[in-house]
Amino acid sequence: MIKRTIYFGNPAYLSIRNKQLCIKKTGETENAEHTIPVEDIGVVVADHTQLTFTHSVITSLQENNAVIIWCGSNHMPVSMSLPITANDTYTEKLRYQMEASEPLKKQLWKQTVTAKIQNQATLLRHLGHKTLHIDKMVTRVNSGDPENYEAQAASIYWNFLLNEYNVTRGRFEGGPNVLFNYGYAILRAVIARNLVGSGCLPALGIHHSNKYNAYCLADDIMEPYRPIVDKLVLEYMAQKTDETEELTVKDKQHLLQIPAIDIRIENKLSPLMVGAQRTTASLVKCYQGSARKILYPEIIC
Repeated sequence: MIKRTIYFGNPAYLSIRNKQLCIKKTGETENAEHTIPVEDIGVVVADHTQLTFTHSVITSLQENNAVIIWCGSNHMPVSMSLPITANDTYTEKLRYQMEASEPLKKQLWKQTVTAKIQNQATLLRHLGHKTLHIDKMVTRVNSGDPENYEAQAASIYWNFLLNEYNVTRGRFEGGPNVLFNYGYAILRAVIARNLVGSGCLPALGIHHSNKYNAYCLADDIMEPYRPIVDKLVLEYMAQKTDETEELTVKDKQHLLQIPAIDIRIENKLSPLMVGAQRTTASLVKCYQGSARKILYPEIIC
């Protein structure tokens, strides 16, 4: 069953009773309480300074392998809480991850870059762009991507995608960038949740290694998934009638469907939240030496 993504953008008091998340919004009568089974929740987005969580809410959510995304004053995600006890052989799998050889990590990064570029090319073709140059890169990615085809493909890709908006891709740039950034934050939380659930430490990346980044591995594994978010944002922009660059509640509600988007891995359709589990589980098998390929999704256009 696909887990639910719950967003809180207004003052509320949250508690647990009979394995149900009980939600009482400020100003409502004592009887006006909403409940959701905790086991149905996969992601919680906390986006208001007057939200109150009891201790049992935090522990119950984490015991059920749910990730909590904490938003700052600008309403953008600033941190997340992950359930580190979700895997019963966590220490053993963590040891495999820490002992992964450099050649293995370079091979895994090659697979990651190749899958990302393939999905970028598929999306560009879907949008009517020619992809001859970027298609050639797919076959030329070497172990560790020493030629940095990832960056070369990204330059072409974003030039096509953002040309009509007259902006460049960046965290602090205008136009639809705020939508991409929010979507990636949701995606990152989903990937990090599944990495921990599979027994991995998100801080130890196969390519990303920034000492200030606690989610290097999540940033690695989410790369082939990014074009799926890009497609959702571009389709939304085509329907969007207001021109404000501020992120609205409606914008967030639209992007919170990311965990439920259909993806395809080895010809099998599933929601992104479920497919990401297959990806992270296959990564663990690569660390253990029982598999040589990470299962990444093909974007559906």
